[in-house]
Amino acid sequence: MVFASRAGADPAKVRGALMGGFASSRILEVHAERMLNGTFNPGFRIRLHQKDLNLALSSAKDLGLSLPNTAIAQQMFSSCVAQGAGELDHSALVLAIEHMAGHSMREEG
Repeated sequence: MVFASRAGADPAKVRGALMGGFASSRILEVHAERMLNGTFNPGFRIRLHQKDLNLALSSAKDLGLSLPNTAIAQQMFSSCVAQGAGELDHSALVLAIEHMAGHSMREEG
């Protein structure tokens, strides 16, 4: 099975391989499918996820805790909101990753 091309790994094949092992999960099944298809119909909206992350980061700060991964996720969600994706499902987080990479995983060729 070929997983890579000149453009990189084939996202659908990578997802398929992961689904066949211990990494398989409902999240991988549903959200990765949304990412592959570019269908980000709202389930849990990015702006709501962003609000919740703000609350978590604020509480952590009050407690003197550091949540670096939460802060990175928050920055990525902020990038999505800046791109006008705040009302999309949080699986649209892939848009921030694509924006940083300068490449869409749904592009042909």
